[in-house]
Amino acid sequence: MIDFSELWGFTVIVGLLTLTPGLDTALILRTAALGHRRRAWGVVLGIQTGTLTWGLFTSLGITALLTASHLAYTLLRWAGAAYLVWMGARMLWAARRPAAVGSSEPGDDDAPIQAGAEVAPPSSRLRSKKGHPHRGGWRQGALTNLLNPKVGAFYVAVLPQFVPAGASHLAMGVLLSVIHVLLGVLWSFLLIGCARMLRDYLRRDSARRMLDRVAGTVIGAFGLQLALGD
Repeated sequence: MIDFSELWGFTVIVGLLTLTPGLDTALILRTAALGHRRRAWGVVLGIQTGTLTWGLFTSLGITALLTASHLAYTLLRWAGAAYLVWMGARMLWAARRPAAVGSSEPGDDDAPIQAGAEVAPPSSRLRSKKGHPHRGGWRQGALTNLLNPKVGAFYVAVLPQFVPAGASHLAMGVLLSVIHVLLGVLWSFLLIGCARMLRDYLRRDSARRMLDRVAGTVIGAFGLQLALGD
């Protein structure tokens, strides 16, 4: 039987966590503000795939084994830290130089078409893409979430407290994870909408470089914090 007071308590906790500015917010805002709408939604889906995976693993007891093993936790922590520092360094490096005229990230469906530029047929444009924007964004979001053992530790500490006695741990754990995912998607919808309102300004080269500096610094700092944390 579902205890709605437990569901409400969990919703409040993960809702406050979702609204707290952090790594996910910086990554989504940076991607959406540059006009890469499809890639931004790919990032959102990747992050929420990671959230649902952590919830499922916790319900099955797998995450508890990870957090109980100091070696496994340390290896995952260092892998996540390396990935975040690498991603932040790439953004900071990109901020050092002006963008080429008409350039955009691979798979960017919102990039402006330059006056006088020849527009290739749709089939040629599809063949010329290095990767699908959704897929690239999903991979980035999923890796960012799954390589962060602190998300797993949070689920191990919090999720069992909201599973009523006698209830199925798997079914209740998945339900609670879905609530977290839905809150994350709703918040991401607002973030992407706000970022798109400022898209014309933020896609100027000077604004783009400033955005890359800020996002790269924030993401890199999260990586260093993850590496140096306990």
